[in-house]
Amino acid sequence: MVASPDAMELSGAPAELIRSKPPHVRLWAFTRRRPLGAVSGLLCLLILITAIGAWTGVFVPYDPIELNARDRLAPIWSESLDGEKFFILGTDDLGRDMFSRIVEGAKISVFFGIGVAAIAVVIGGFIGLISSYVGGIVDLVVQRVVDALQTVPLLVLAIAVVSISGPGIMKGFWILAFLSIPRPVRVIRGSVLAVREEMYVEAARSLGASDMRVMFRHVLPNVMAPMIVLASYILAVAIIVEASLSFLGIGAQPPTPSWGAMLSGNGAIYFNTNPRLALMPGLAISIVVFATNMFGDALRDELDPRLRGSQ
Repeated sequence: MVASPDAMELSGAPAELIRSKPPHVRLWAFTRRRPLGAVSGLLCLLILITAIGAWTGVFVPYDPIELNARDRLAPIWSESLDGEKFFILGTDDLGRDMFSRIVEGAKISVFFGIGVAAIAVVIGGFIGLISSYVGGIVDLVVQRVVDALQTVPLLVLAIAVVSISGPGIMKGFWILAFLSIPRPVRVIRGSVLAVREEMYVEAARSLGASDMRVMFRHVLPNVMAPMIVLASYILAVAIIVEASLSFLGIGAQPPTPSWGAMLSGNGAIYFNTNPRLALMPGLAISIVVFATNMFGDALRDELDPRLRGSQ
């Protein structure tokens, strides 16, 4: 756990420990220590660029919902009958370009996961910070509510709530973001309980720092590491839940391209004759979740001083 610069100065830390290394030096050191994490981080960056490109239309060569019966089930790396299109990943049973649909589905899954993770970590982290620092009846009530929400598995609870409220990608987004808040509350609370007893926090209090300054200037920066790692975990879980909801028909609705919907629709129907219709969206989900989890694990090992020297 890294103390804040003010706290280092109070504890008499040498100036060399206060100055951070240049970003490229830290990146190269991270790559040497965590090669799998570095590769996973690169994959996450490429996936994010793909999602942004899909949002702007740069990486989507054709309309992902345009029907073309003449080119239905076209094989991988083939041309359309009129020679005007080239299908990198072929087409589905309705003649829609699979590459365009996979890229468009990345936009939905990635931004869905990022949005859920950001809302859950920011709100949950703030509640956990206030709850643990204030303590007393506030902490007791918050933790009992968190315990009640965590008794039911997230996916089961999300499916039940979305089924009652009605299908839709935005309904699933807000419901999942709300249901993901308890975990950050619990994790950040535990981290804050450990940090608030450190000597640099006591030193800040002895110098007359207010509770708000202590929380946001000294405590919060030192619990950012678990928050970052937790965000990667929630992002991966959110992508899986979004695919599950779409697979069950209560997430993204047709004709919106979604990896989960591709698996349950033509992917399941044509699996025996054209398995690529199910394998490609399934592979996309697996790559995103794997890269996110591996990168999150590498960040955890790198940011936690107890694991920093492990391989």
